Amino acid sequence: MRVSRLLLVTLRDVPAEAEIASHQLLLRGGYIRRVGSGIYGYLPLMWKVIQRITAIVRDELNKAGAQETLLPQLHPAELWQRSGRWQGYTAGEGIMFHLEDRQGRELGLGPTHEEVVTSLAGDLLQSYKQLPVNLYQVQTKFRDEIRPRFGLMRGREFIMKDAYSFHASEADLRNTYLDMDQAYRRIFERCGLAAVPVDADSGAIGGAASQEFMVTADAGEDLILLSDDGTYAANQEKAISVPSKAMDLDGAAMELISTPNETSIDVLCQSHGWHPSQLIKVLLFIARLDDGVEQPLLISLRGDQDLNEVKLINAVGRLTGQDILDCRPIQAEDLDKQGIDTIPLGFIGPDLNDAVLRSARSWTKQFLRCTDGTAAAMDRMICGANQTDQHRISVTWDDLGGTPKSLDLRKARAGEACVHNPEAHLIEKRGIEVGHIFQLGRKYSEAMDSRFTNEAGKTEHFWMGCYGIGISRLAQAAVEQHHDDAGICWPPAIAPYEAIVVVANMQDQTQAELGESLYEQLLAAGVDALFDDRKERAGVKFKDADLIGIPWRVVVGRDAGDGVVELVERANRGVQKLPHADALNELLSTLRP
Repeated sequence: MRVSRLLLVTLRDVPAEAEIASHQLLLRGGYIRRVGSGIYGYLPLMWKVIQRITAIVRDELNKAGAQETLLPQLHPAELWQRSGRWQGYTAGEGIMFHLEDRQGRELGLGPTHEEVVTSLAGDLLQSYKQLPVNLYQVQTKFRDEIRPRFGLMRGREFIMKDAYSFHASEADLRNTYLDMDQAYRRIFERCGLAAVPVDADSGAIGGAASQEFMVTADAGEDLILLSDDGTYAANQEKAISVPSKAMDLDGAAMELISTPNETSIDVLCQSHGWHPSQLIKVLLFIARLDDGVEQPLLISLRGDQDLNEVKLINAVGRLTGQDILDCRPIQAEDLDKQGIDTIPLGFIGPDLNDAVLRSARSWTKQFLRCTDGTAAAMDRMICGANQTDQHRISVTWDDLGGTPKSLDLRKARAGEACVHNPEAHLIEKRGIEVGHIFQLGRKYSEAMDSRFTNEAGKTEHFWMGCYGIGISRLAQAAVEQHHDDAGICWPPAIAPYEAIVVVANMQDQTQAELGESLYEQLLAAGVDALFDDRKERAGVKFKDADLIGIPWRVVVGRDAGDGVVELVERANRGVQKLPHADALNELLSTLRP
């Protein structure tokens, strides 16, 4: 492709909308252009990157035995109603774009395809003899993000590869899950990305086990925790660790003390010389269940620990047997709306009586009590007295009615000991999620009543797996991991072009003819090459070449009369001055070893 004919509009200034390096460079390099909030057009250079990534994904999935299909983007509401997810995905801050057709039928634009593919499987896969089946697609998805940001990292329309596998047994599901894990590792390696597989929360997709693949980058939105012995990695939402030991608390019997206006852990510790690990922190949340019930939560954890809200949502889901539509802290205005004026915020203890909820207008009248293991393990503690300006010291769980059931509700932290090896400790990195694999089990097949006939002639629900890769997100993640102060440094396997021939002065006939000859020879050798034949200043061409990040550059300049050119490797800016035939051979031997 000749640059004079390429739709290439580069920008010298950083666009105001772009917050992170990869977003800035994709806009400046003429790869993408914003059409609306969270909506981008993929320009020719970007589309070639997308195609190269997709080709690698297809190759590895086909080798793993998956079959490509294409599912509709427009989903009838009744499919999602059957699975029980329509309300959660469309109500309030739900992420599904939804609409009505001219007959008044409700439809949604697919953010994911479990319902559609499970319904189809129930129609098409009748016998165990047809299993296992692994179907995948490369498809545009839609999510109504509240705050689209970072370009393709969190958009409202994006390109994704998603796959869904169907099995006659859980053991067979696990085998395919492991096969997909290996396929994903090969995909990211071939794309030139350093991707870390980490234990992850299954989130709204659900399922028994899941694993994310994270591209490590300072701009990553996810915090991942890794063991320094290299054997454990998890998203912070899922990570576990051994908490530090609480400081002992002296005292023989419970005592009530005055703590006027001392409503926070920090203030209490400063006023009385206590350590946060000696206190119980009590939080009030409200969870909205999928049956519409608003359930107040009373959460207790050690004062030096932080609540992991994802773990809380999962725990509440297990305790209630329902999906949790949302979960948030209770504010004073919430109590006012419920007509509740008997809760002394800032002075609550783990034994707050359910009677305080008797006037609640829409909430249930009983707390669901959730106690983190760090709190449940305390022998003596300091906690609120359920009276304004009062706390209790030297409290035991017997004083509060008995030791509660222990849950894991806390955030693991860098520096803490690992569960698998107390000699190892967690370190933290930022990561960009580019892939996620799930063992769904029978969650969707049971909800959709999708069955097959087993070897015994009886019908049973499918075992299912789900496997996603964010294609467009992966492309931007590659830029975030591979760039310098001059521009993008594409990994060769996914670069839009393999090489670019830059003629410093197209007015010079010798340079122009040598550049044309090298370009034609590269094309003849099967190299996907660019030829910068523009009548621009050399400095402009060199800056554009650095910015768009083509892996190899052949510069035809003032030494063209001697048949000498420069061969430049973009990733390390290494420069070799070589006779043009040697430069061509060197480049071809690198690109086609």
